[in-house]
Amino acid sequence: MLRPDLKTMPAVLVVSLLCAVVARAQSATPAPENGTLDVEQVFAGTCGYCHSDGGRAAGKGPQLMDTARDDDFIRNRIKHGKQGAMPAFDGAFTDAQIDQIVKYIRALKPREG
Repeated sequence: MLRPDLKTMPAVLVVSLLCAVVARAQSATPAPENGTLDVEQVFAGTCGYCHSDGGRAAGKGPQLMDTARDDDFIRNRIKHGKQGAMPAFDGAFTDAQIDQIVKYIRALKPREG
């Protein structure tokens, strides 16, 4: 009978969750013919797991609202990810869609109420 090694269980769980996030991103609904993307919906389903409240608050990942990082840094991080912290989404989104996500991040404001 196989017994799971309790020392490796957290690592296995993290890898499983990361795979789920990447799979979800890669299955994101493609943009309509006009190239527009429902960024808020895509962000909530793909990025919201780590970037809480639509990017307005820190979660497993940093708060994105009011970030001091420039657009090129954000675009690069979305495309190429960060080893051990964020998956790469280069194959999931086109450059135009990534630009829309960057624009969404720049427009984030605190929620009212």
